Amino acid sequence: MSDQPVPSTAPAAGPLPEGIAAALKRDPAGLVAAIIQQHDSGEVLMLGWMDDEALQRTLTTGRVTFYSRSRQEYWRKGDTSGHVQFVKSVALDCDGDALLVRVDQVGAACHTGTRTCFDGRDLGAVSSARA
Repeated sequence: MSDQPVPSTAPAAGPLPEGIAAALKRDPAGLVAAIIQQHDSGEVLMLGWMDDEALQRTLTTGRVTFYSRSRQEYWRKGDTSGHVQFVKSVALDCDGDALLVRVDQVGAACHTGTRTCFDGRDLGAVSSARA
């Protein structure tokens, strides 16, 4: 086994299993939202988009791969930044339209350099409590 990283353009090992593909509810562009969460703390790190190929790569390589809507290409988190996401688990929500990918995040998850894409971006919602 090579110590060299697998290029993000490398094809996945076969198609997405039929049962998983059938359970996905994709948007008109064929994408599903992928919520990325730190596996041990529960911290929500970011949201990305996956098509069948990106999901298959994520499931089979142990590294998170997204589909970039702006660049229209695959990108594996950390290949250029070093801020790698190592997959711990992947789950599909009850509606089939969102994925929860639990990872071990190395470094910043956000392209701005912050730990999460939500750091410093609070909208000041009114907080409430149960009666």
